Amino acid sequence: MYKILVVDDDKDMCMLLDRFLTRNGYSVKCLHTGKDALQYLQKNKPDIILCDFRLDDMTGSKLLQKIKEMIPAALVIIITGYSDVKDAVEVMKMGAYDYVTKPLFPDEILLTIKKALSTQGAKEKKEEVKPQIETEEEHIYGNSPEFQNIIKQIGLVAPTNFSVIIYGESGSGKEAIAKMIHEKSERANQPFVAIDCGALTAELAGSELFGHEKGAFTGAVSQKVGSLETANGGTVFLDEVANLSYDIQVSLLRVVQERKIRRVGGVKDIGLDVRIIVASNEKLWDAALNGRFREDLYHRFNEFSIEVPPLRNRKDDIMLFAEHFLKRTNAELKKHVRGFSQDVKDIFMEYVWHGNLRELLNVVKRATLLTDGELIEVTALPFEINNYKKLQFDNVKSDLQADSIESLENKYKAVNINAEYEVILEALRRTQFNKTKAAKLLNIDRKTLYNKIKQYKGLE
Repeated sequence: MYKILVVDDDKDMCMLLDRFLTRNGYSVKCLHTGKDALQYLQKNKPDIILCDFRLDDMTGSKLLQKIKEMIPAALVIIITGYSDVKDAVEVMKMGAYDYVTKPLFPDEILLTIKKALSTQGAKEKKEEVKPQIETEEEHIYGNSPEFQNIIKQIGLVAPTNFSVIIYGESGSGKEAIAKMIHEKSERANQPFVAIDCGALTAELAGSELFGHEKGAFTGAVSQKVGSLETANGGTVFLDEVANLSYDIQVSLLRVVQERKIRRVGGVKDIGLDVRIIVASNEKLWDAALNGRFREDLYHRFNEFSIEVPPLRNRKDDIMLFAEHFLKRTNAELKKHVRGFSQDVKDIFMEYVWHGNLRELLNVVKRATLLTDGELIEVTALPFEINNYKKLQFDNVKSDLQADSIESLENKYKAVNINAEYEVILEALRRTQFNKTKAAKLLNIDRKTLYNKIKQYKGLE
């Protein structure tokens, strides 16, 4: 029986997840603070960890970092609100397996858990970090002029052995670009190995990249071939390369200059013929100027660079990829959803996709799961996407950050019925749509809040 640890300070949520997952054959342990979770993990190793992004005692990203230090191979699924999508993308970079958004749908959670457990890391329960693959694999070419320009650049650089830097926001398809370069090169029949540097701790990075010999350090019970050696003859893709420590950057510079590696604890060099493609969501030159990235290593990598525009700047690509993701999800879920209603298409074109293609994929998967008819309708979309214009999701950072609880309570009491909707909505947004916490913020009981929500279509 698989073991699941749920970490959430909302006890009602824990109770619901406990009942649902237990009914589906899982052993569930619920804890309410990050501190308790870390103490529990010192003696227990669950197969899956479901963790709320906003805990009372620490953020989900901080807890994830500590979990990865204790159990590098841990499969962590973050629970977050859609207003936290940017943060969710960041925790994916840190090594989270996936994220699910509130309000939670049992079938969606169950599907995500089953997919996580089906990975080789969960089956073999190996306590080591594996190369991470972005969820937007198997991409098709975009129609936008911006993407067509990228295709031209790929055609120019692919036949060469140039190192390439790919710039772009998380989820924008950087790994897909790297794969295209590899597949159009003379190395196409050789390995392509992707490594998420953001998921590697300083202690594990050397072993993951260069490998180690038996007995090189505590826990090195056998020889390990590193990812660079695995990619010999082919292409290695280093995603979020700026996250590597200074010491690892020094070792990587030697690899680039001398085309040799030495395993951790080894005494002999191993010849290496590998093309290196790196990616970053920040300019490596800026990181070099700030002392966070070696300037000489930057110049070695910067033989050619490609910039991938965010999805919001590639409007012509949005529905193309949405249709592609729908086709994939239909096959995965064994459903037959034909397409999107015009209202959904309009919303997709207006929305600012902070998580880029990864966020679009998750929205399409979620909507497909909830759709019984031929077309995905607005009601199947997450609340904050459906109400993007009202919430001004792109530009507004809630004024509530500066408001005290008392001022919000007074504001609620003073408004008329027409403005009441907006105040309740603000409270829900501030609490990541946790109704229990929103009721406390407004100084009303939870039953009253639930009744108010029922009065306004879209808040449920």
